Formats: sequence, structure tokens, C-alpha cells
Amino acid sequence: MAIISRSNAEALIPEEVSKEIFQSAVTQSAAMSLMRRLPNMSRKQERLPVLSALLSAYFVTGEAGGSASYGYKAQTSMAWANKYIYAEELAVIVPIPDAVIDDSAYDIWGEVKGKIGEAFGATIDAAIFHGTNAPALWPDDIVTAATAAGNAVALGTGPDIYEDIMGEGGSLATVEADGYMVTGHVGHPTLKAKLRGLRDANGCPIFSRGMQAANTYELDGAPILFPVNGGLDPTAMQLFSGQWNQLVYSIRQDLTFKVLTEATLTDGAGNIVYNLAEQDMTALRCVMRLGWQCPNPINRLQPTEGNRYPVAVLTPAA
Repeated sequence: MAIISRSNAEALIPEEVSKEIFQSAVTQSAAMSLMRRLPNMSRKQERLPVLSALLSAYFVTGEAGGSASYGYKAQTSMAWANKYIYAEELAVIVPIPDAVIDDSAYDIWGEVKGKIGEAFGATIDAAIFHGTNAPALWPDDIVTAATAAGNAVALGTGPDIYEDIMGEGGSLATVEADGYMVTGHVGHPTLKAKLRGLRDANGCPIFSRGMQAANTYELDGAPILFPVNGGLDPTAMQLFSGQWNQLVYSIRQDLTFKVLTEATLTDGAGNIVYNLAEQDMTALRCVMRLGWQCPNPINRLQPTEGNRYPVAVLTPAA
């Protein structure tokens, strides 16, 4: 296999194009666009000290000089536990016929840039939200973790979808009971039709302000994203609601490229898909490394970690 190195391919892949594709990947990922980005990792594993025990304060009983127990101040302490972010590799190979490359009138980058970002965004979202093909060292996906913490509410639990989300027993209430405040939502595109159908007591649509203007979707003042990259599974969720800055991610390696000209590309079963040299093709290999974590520090509303999570999931009707 002969590989043209990154340095040899810089003329083919200008730095500004590389940055543009990387930003496209971040934008295409609903999870990464909402989560808090930490400084880039310097190694595969990064430690996050997380508060695990809170200080307590006590009233002083009586005055000093009386009973032996009077006038004394009680002691307290704090504790921290470690959580880790593990950087794992994410990659895609884009094969392109040489005839297309030779056609100077064809905008290769215009076609490829968005598709690379879309592929990376969909894969990242599917792993973080649903655990699909997620690395073993990554934390539990959001659906699994939210359900384990008791933050899953099924459509149809209440009298209508408004109560399922906004009511006292709705998905937002489960996040608030855990000591977090909802700052944003991620909805599957099929949820839009359900929200458009909501009416107030007078029969007027709640989310429609006019037939000409585009609807602005918000719940309790927090915006809703409807990603269309295919990374969300409507059979497992309809809406995620959470305090997204409590979930963090870090990049170990920004998007890098290698141009392959004589490689043999195979599928997961080992079957040859493309022989680049024989089929007059060039392939662009794109790689990045990243990890994420939910620190979930202790707070005074919900001190039990297993019952605490900053995100809730609205699931399809049972």
C-alpha cells in the first residue's frame, strides 16, 4: 500500500478546507453543538475530578462555658472522585474516481466537505445518544443513563404531550428534581408534527404564529434542535431535554487526512470493495479522535448519583 502523507497532500487539502470540514462535523452533531467543549486532550485518557461529597454547616448549641457539649463547632469535609474521558478514533474513507478528480470543472470539495461532516456528526450522535457502535470505554449513552436515573417519560403518560414534557410528572420535572435546569432540547424531526398539532384552549396552534413565517420551536424558553443527520433513533426517543453544559467532550486529534492511491478497501467481512490502483481511484481517509463524559457531580437536591442525571428522554408511546 502506497500512501501520500499529510505533508505531501497539503496542496490538495488546504488548511482552511480542513478546518471547514472539522467545523462542519461539529455543527452536524447535535450532541457536540450543545455539550461543553473542554481543552484538547494531550493523551488518550484524561482525568476529571468530580465532587462526590458536600460540605455541611451546623448551628452551634448553647454557649461556651456551659455543658461540655455547648459552644463547640462541628467539623465537615468535602470529597472528590475521578471520572475519565477516553479519546477514541473515528474515521471514514471517501473513494473518488480519478476521472472525477481530473475534471477541473467538478467541485469535488463542494460535494465531499458536507458529506464528511454529516457522516462524522451522525456517527457521533448515534454513539452518544444511543450507544450505537460506541467505544467500550465511553460512558453509558444518554438514553441508557437517563432511563437508569428515572428520567424517562413515555408519550401518553399524561393527558397530552404538553403534560408529558412540561407537566409536574413530565420529562423536564425529572431533570429539575435531580438538581439541574434544562437549557435546551434535541428532538427527532417526527416530533415537529406533534408539536405543530398542539392547540391552546381556544384551538389556536401553540407553535404557529402565522402561515407565512417559520415556526420557532421552544419549550419553557429553551430552544429545540431537530437534527437531520440520521443520528437519532425515533424508536428509542422523541425528545431529549437537559442542562447540556453538564456534558463535556474533548478532542485528542483534530480532523486529519491521508490520500490513498494504491490501497485495497474492504468491508467489515473482509470482502474487497475497491482496488484503487486497478480501478483508477483515489481515496481520502479522514480521522479524528475524541471522547466525552458526564461528570454528574453531587448536589443537594439529589445526592444519590444513580438517581441523578442532567438529561431526560421523552420516549415513544408504549
